[in-house]
Amino acid sequence: MKGRILEVARRIFGQYGFHGTTTRMIAQEVGIDISTLYYHWGEKGDLYEAVVLDIYEDLREQLVEVEKRIHGLALEKRMEIAVEMMTDYLFERPEISNLTLFRYFAKTRHASPLDFRVPEIMGNIAHSMGLVSDKKQLQPDAKMKMLAVMNAIHNFVSGQNFFLTMLDMDEKEYVKGVKETLKFLIIPAFVHNGAAPKRA
Repeated sequence: MKGRILEVARRIFGQYGFHGTTTRMIAQEVGIDISTLYYHWGEKGDLYEAVVLDIYEDLREQLVEVEKRIHGLALEKRMEIAVEMMTDYLFERPEISNLTLFRYFAKTRHASPLDFRVPEIMGNIAHSMGLVSDKKQLQPDAKMKMLAVMNAIHNFVSGQNFFLTMLDMDEKEYVKGVKETLKFLIIPAFVHNGAAPKRA
């Protein structure tokens, strides 16, 4: 039951954000009394933190998988595979992109545990992108480049319903187009502009 509540909460927080979601909405979707939700998770803020931590763990595991797949390859191939893997991953889990963007712009009264772990995620992504040789030594320019890539993916994922209508595409065409567009923009920028750090 605890896991089911977390799964539903993740989806609903991803659709409506922290302030737009109520514990009653989550309980109703799960098909339980609100007291059962409180018994398992406590207040809304506690459940939200659990959702954010769950998303962080998912992202961390996915980045480990990406790193395994691309390790030792040429930068262009690394970028191509990373874009494919992360785009597929996030389109299958749109709540991650939605919650990430909600956190950028929404004000909450409490800090999330994810806020303190973002540097680790950023370091892993920057390393995979060839921006740094040491995951723990992130310079502001590497962070900005990494954010540009991740924000591009998040915006395409989060804005899918809006963009599908605008572009008059079906979902499959859209995902394919997003990948092609990201590779068109990102790969030349990183490969031809010396993004990769010199390796010893």
